[in-house]
Amino acid sequence: MPLKSYGILKGRPIQRRLAVTSNAPYQLHLVDDHTDYRIAINVRSKLKPSQLEYLVDENFQHPITSDLLALSWGFTKVERKASGLALDYIRLNLFERSKMIPLPLEAPGPDNDLNEKIDRYIQQAMVNEEALVYAFGQRWGPEFNKTDKIFGFKPGNGIHNIHMNQGNASQFREDDGTYQDGALFIHFPSENRWVAMFLKFQSQTWHTDDQTGRTIEPPKPKIPGATESDLIVKIVAAVVNPSGGAPESETVTLLNTSPNSIDLNGWAIADRKKNKHTLGGTIDPGATLVVTLPFNVQLGNNGGIITLLNDRGLKVDGAYYTKQQAQREGWTIVF
Repeated sequence: MPLKSYGILKGRPIQRRLAVTSNAPYQLHLVDDHTDYRIAINVRSKLKPSQLEYLVDENFQHPITSDLLALSWGFTKVERKASGLALDYIRLNLFERSKMIPLPLEAPGPDNDLNEKIDRYIQQAMVNEEALVYAFGQRWGPEFNKTDKIFGFKPGNGIHNIHMNQGNASQFREDDGTYQDGALFIHFPSENRWVAMFLKFQSQTWHTDDQTGRTIEPPKPKIPGATESDLIVKIVAAVVNPSGGAPESETVTLLNTSPNSIDLNGWAIADRKKNKHTLGGTIDPGATLVVTLPFNVQLGNNGGIITLLNDRGLKVDGAYYTKQQAQREGWTIVF
């Protein structure tokens, strides 16, 4: 079953403890106006391979960030749905999956393990009085009869599962669910900048069921020499705010990067609310295709996401754009 009490914890970081072999999570002490919390961040897997995959975006720009600013301090429970604050590594096009790389918990030398990668940004946040942390994950507590085992405050209270929470190996498949992924965001208001940290176990998969979040076997590439990770057809551009009055004809441009023609029958383009426009025909090798979207598939002017799905409904590619990008009427956004 999906995670219980999924949501976002917002507050100021005041202490941290590096992960050690005997206690693998990196621990962060967070406070709001009245309450202490502990964020437990997994940096090692119980399953082999033990190294987690990670990605840090030092200048994260995504439509979800504008909605986070209005959150109250402390924990906010979040509904697990497409059009909201819930995270989904696969469906919200938060980053390119190929950019995630595995790193050990600790390793000799500077800035080459997860402890150091996470700690670098936490240290920046702790010395910046304006910086705020937003942790996505599963709440625990308050445990009124317990003192926190790491930082000693009472009652015990916090959030964990700060990582991808779908596509799990069989031992952990009961935690699977869509729109319940964990992550750590840091906002630096004076710099107008967000840092986003994403973590994933290597045992987790990139194709999951839209309802259960459980693993789906990836499609076998039909093109000789291609791998499952190849982005054979990419979303390369979009006009999300066409010139002229409503109704507008928004467009998405696709590029076939392969040496073969691709049959697009049964493929679809989806918006942030998962409204879909079904495609047809073929796209030649190296060619682009400009798709005009019907009015029920909307690329809103407040930021949004665009997803390309194959004939099995599995994600092929995805892109996002911000409110600032959408304000320029008539301009093409290049991804």
